[in-house]
Amino acid sequence: MSRTIEVIVDTAGQIKIDAVGFQGADCEKATAFLEEALGQTTARQKKPEYYRQVRRQQRLGR
Repeated sequence: MSRTIEVIVDTAGQIKIDAVGFQGADCEKATAFLEEALGQTTARQKKPEYYRQVRRQQRLGR
C-alpha cells in the first residue's frame, strides 16, 4: 500500500490532514512538518491503523 498525506481545505477554511497508508506513530511523524507550518492543532483523531503495531526487523552480525 502506498503512503500519502492528504490536505483537505473546506469552504470555511478549516484544514484537515489525513495520513493514508501509515501505521502506528509513523502518521504523526509524517505530518508533523505540516502541523508545525499550519499552526495550532485544534483536534486529532486517531484511526484504527494508529493502534496497529509496526513491525521492524533489525539484523545483527555478519
